[in-house]
Amino acid sequence: FLINQRSLITATLAGYPLLTWCIPSLISGAMVGFSFWLMRRLAPETSGSGIPQVKAVLSLVPLTLDLRVALVKLISGALAIGSGLVLGREGPTIQVGSALAAQLSQWFPTSPDYRRQLIAAGASAGLAAAFNTPITGVLFVVEALLQDVSSFTLGTGILASFIGAVVSQQLGGESLFSFALTPPKMRFDIREIPLYLLLGVLAGVLGALFNRGILASLAINRRILPLSLPWRVGLAGLISGSAIALLPDVFRDSTGLRTLLVTGGASWELTAIAFVTHFMLTLVAYGSGAPGGLSAPSLVLGSALGYLVGFFANSTLGVGEPIIYSLAGMGAFFSAVARTPITAVTIVFELTTSFDMVLPLMVVASISYFVAEKLYSGSIYDRLLEWNGINFSKSDLAEAPWANLTAQDVMQQRVETLTSNMAIDQAVEAFAHSHHRGFPVISDGLLVGIITQTDLKNLDQFKLASANSVGEIMTARPMTVNPQDKLADVLYLLNRYNLSRLPVTDGRKLVGIITRSDIIRAESDCLSGGKQESGPRPDPSYVVYQTRSPATGKGRILVPIHNPQNAVALLQIAAAIARDLHYEIDCLHVIRITRDRSPNEANVSTVASRRLLNHAQHLGRNWQIPIHTEIRVAHDPAQAILETIKERRIDITLMGWKGSTFTPGKIFGDVVDTVLRQAACSVIL
Repeated sequence: FLINQRSLITATLAGYPLLTWCIPSLISGAMVGFSFWLMRRLAPETSGSGIPQVKAVLSLVPLTLDLRVALVKLISGALAIGSGLVLGREGPTIQVGSALAAQLSQWFPTSPDYRRQLIAAGASAGLAAAFNTPITGVLFVVEALLQDVSSFTLGTGILASFIGAVVSQQLGGESLFSFALTPPKMRFDIREIPLYLLLGVLAGVLGALFNRGILASLAINRRILPLSLPWRVGLAGLISGSAIALLPDVFRDSTGLRTLLVTGGASWELTAIAFVTHFMLTLVAYGSGAPGGLSAPSLVLGSALGYLVGFFANSTLGVGEPIIYSLAGMGAFFSAVARTPITAVTIVFELTTSFDMVLPLMVVASISYFVAEKLYSGSIYDRLLEWNGINFSKSDLAEAPWANLTAQDVMQQRVETLTSNMAIDQAVEAFAHSHHRGFPVISDGLLVGIITQTDLKNLDQFKLASANSVGEIMTARPMTVNPQDKLADVLYLLNRYNLSRLPVTDGRKLVGIITRSDIIRAESDCLSGGKQESGPRPDPSYVVYQTRSPATGKGRILVPIHNPQNAVALLQIAAAIARDLHYEIDCLHVIRITRDRSPNEANVSTVASRRLLNHAQHLGRNWQIPIHTEIRVAHDPAQAILETIKERRIDITLMGWKGSTFTPGKIFGDVVDTVLRQAACSVIL
């Protein structure tokens, strides 16, 4: 709308050359100046593209993303781009989408991991809305912002991207082009490969130069020009408006310029002017700190570069279509600037809906990426973060010492508990002899509540005599966590609900408890290396088959089965113990492989193992005892047994022993001796 109004004013003043140049230039400067005044007063975080800020937040850097940022970015970005600055709308829409998602996560609090996924989904919706390219929206977030697909729920991102594109279309949002772009039919000619390689190299060189130019422009504006922020931006708007007013009419509308370049309607001279002008004006605009993106300008620059290569190839060698090279150049330059070759291929593919473009796009995007990375490593977004003093590598988040800690790694396994039928005076005595301020309450081995000192202080309120049981004053159905929950989620719950402890349960069975001091101690150990093991670490065992029965027992018995001849006898003993203690039975069979093979890659047969475990399940059904089965591939059976004991939280391990051993220095044999020494549970032979 703002661009159209500015063009209308220019057309109205067509008969007055001086006014045609002055008025649009002054309007552009005023619009940009107001945009920056608004930005500086209300949300300084909205300057620039916005994509680096979103990437920093997704990497757990504490930057502000909320509704205020979204509104200011929306208004200031519209003013800056509408004034004629050569910037794109994708940066503002990505930051707006992410800020709205972050605000939702504040209104409806969720865990840190889910909040991160929600912000990433908002970013994908923002890019999809900007270009009407939903697939590109998802891939850009994964490739450029998260750089880790494992932590991103693709379903959420795809749904958000789809909704963003649909809503944008329904509200009249335009694509990158104002028409349905359908390139001419083409066949990939092997003779054109050197030309595509040349285009990729040129795009890589100029893309690296573009990134350096952006940072140089920022340095000039912040360190050399003695002007305040609004004046710098207003000057950028004045320069851009003046330059565009002196150029042909097609330069006054970025959409019209893009259309002219990809339809072959421009001469090579006009295309060269467009490339140089767009290159310089983008540096001027972004260096001022104006809110706007760099993706759309990089696509226009790539289109102009590709058209020039295609024009000279067609006129001198008689091969290729300039339009095809123009579209390929878009992907090449985008890849060189953002360092996202996959996204570069998909964005042009979605804009053209032409599968014929995929092969040339793959060639030029890959070459430009490698050339640009060699000349100036790091994407423009990483460089902008470094410029603002935010330094982190791609693996910082994954390599944080406590990043992979879970509740079972930190929890205290020996938990002081009270029973639900315990008298209150006995509970008071238990508190008096303990430093804990709260106890889990169990009944028949299952967690039924939690009692704190506050509950005891409120006895008068309940009007209960000292003979009443703990079950009458406890907090029933307390909040719990699972052993596999991440430490970040545990800490979030402790802070969100102002808790001092959280029981850890497997089903309803209490397996541990976590306090704030446990988390601090665990992170301190990780930072100091206090619990790191020295020497080589063996490959962990790998589960290739498992079955699960209902988890209704109070505990678990592990029965490693290897010899079919004594398997039934071991299971009968385990069944007798399980009936008496109301336990479940875990049956484990280990397939041993040589050290030169990796457990998670070795090709093994499980036919005989499954036959043995199926027989164990059949016996369990007859005995009406829950039996879980598991097959693991490992270098060392003892290691596999110990890993199962830890992961399944085994209470008793029942092992067979043949009565003698030929292993020197071992009493029961290598496997049994290792399990006896290291198992964190009772072992029965």
